[in-house]
Amino acid sequence: MSSKDPCIGVCKFDDDVCVGCGRSKREIKGWKKMDKGERRQVLAESHLRLLALAATGRRKKK
Repeated sequence: MSSKDPCIGVCKFDDDVCVGCGRSKREIKGWKKMDKGERRQVLAESHLRLLALAATGRRKKK
């Protein structure tokens, strides 16, 4: 899994989670300061969030 910024330019939030990339506002704000391990953890968690949003029909695509 790449630690490249996962932003797809949607930037709309459902609660505190971006429906485009699955990251929280805190994670988005701190992305540039995170090391590779932290980024991988955020990406894994955001993937699960996106799956949950897709299951409820709230996931947005680019």
